[in-house]
Amino acid sequence: MNEPVRLFAVILFAAAAQGAAADELKSAIDADYPRLQELYLHLHRNPELSFHEVESAQRMAQEMRDAGFEVTEGIGGHGVVGIMKNGKGPTLMIRGDMDGLPVEEQTGLPYASKVRVKDELGNEVSVMHACGHDVHMTVLSGTARRLAAMRSKWHGTLVLVAQPAEERGSGARAMIRDGLYERFPRPDYNLGLHVNSQVPAGVVAYTKGFAMANVDSVDLTVYGVGGHGAYPQNTRDPIVLSAQIINNLQTLVSRNIAAVDAGVVSVGSIHGGAKHNIIPDRVDLQITVRSYTDSTRQLLLDGIKRIAEGQAMAFGVPADRMPVMKVKDEHTPALYNHPELMGLVVEEFTRRFGKERVIEAEPVMGGEDFSEFGRVEPRIPNVYFNIGGVDPDKFAEAKASGTPLPSNHSPLFAPLPEPTLRTGVESMTVAALYLLRTAPKVKPAVF
Repeated sequence: MNEPVRLFAVILFAAAAQGAAADELKSAIDADYPRLQELYLHLHRNPELSFHEVESAQRMAQEMRDAGFEVTEGIGGHGVVGIMKNGKGPTLMIRGDMDGLPVEEQTGLPYASKVRVKDELGNEVSVMHACGHDVHMTVLSGTARRLAAMRSKWHGTLVLVAQPAEERGSGARAMIRDGLYERFPRPDYNLGLHVNSQVPAGVVAYTKGFAMANVDSVDLTVYGVGGHGAYPQNTRDPIVLSAQIINNLQTLVSRNIAAVDAGVVSVGSIHGGAKHNIIPDRVDLQITVRSYTDSTRQLLLDGIKRIAEGQAMAFGVPADRMPVMKVKDEHTPALYNHPELMGLVVEEFTRRFGKERVIEAEPVMGGEDFSEFGRVEPRIPNVYFNIGGVDPDKFAEAKASGTPLPSNHSPLFAPLPEPTLRTGVESMTVAALYLLRTAPKVKPAVF
């Protein structure tokens, strides 16, 4: 056989093998769908708050065991780790998060959450999977079964992670501190997904490079000298001072960082005073700070302190009553998708789903602590993508009318289960098979 004919035959054989594998995967997901649906409905009806994912963790541990994984519970709180070794090859970690939100569901669905619990402050709150973590857990379970059944098509080690407390930005960090990378095989690649409230179900969306932001929560206490509201000349009014600080904070983004960079500084809460005619001696501000690069993050945090102290001095506040700034231990680092590796996975998605079902998405200023898994030195390449969750008909209607769709964290957020779950399992399995089969060599990401 001459070389062109031989090469053509190899291509045909590879295409036929890929088609057969695709049909096999689709048929397997079809057969598994009743179990996926049952799990999803159960999880949706029974959400649990961050740090309280007791039953969710138990269910995920059982799902992993049923798929043939060696399971360890109680990692970093309620975290669950499942291990499957399948000969020599790369190590791949796949993560799904478990926690719900203190939101009262208003979807009107027959399987809507009715859960009410006491939060950490003793308040009775409703709980809902308003960010789609019930989808993520179900996809993780379905992917585990598919990869276990397809062991002849990959070699290496699979590490499944059911993670607690993503909504509090601390679950990934807690698992790492509890020895995730020392007690279990250290991944060569990290893989995760999120259901997207602005993309039609059946569509896969991706972002190369920075995909989500650094997130910091800042508590700023502004002190003054209190007194009678009728005699402001005898006071140093922290309410007026706070107003000046808030206005000046807006210059951090507009006048301190490059126009091609991105940042957000938003004051979400301001509390001061107790009565009409009393000027208080303190005001408390709560601020969210968002950025992509570590250098911009530091510039914004330093700027808040500089502006607060500078304005206080201009107001004549005594030196021993300068503003006090505390950056809470809830920092979520920016999520960076390894561009080269994401590009290779996207090629697999495009071959599988077609160009019309694979779209590039803009980065957003939301936070996601999946980023933590890739930042432990030496850094591990992250691949994190989105699957659409919106009923395509509702998506088309909203686009035509200009009506905003309910977002993640909305009490009206309601993914369309079947196409969302099927696409989630299919895309995650395709990505995992590619990484485990080919073990692509990529240069370390610099960001």
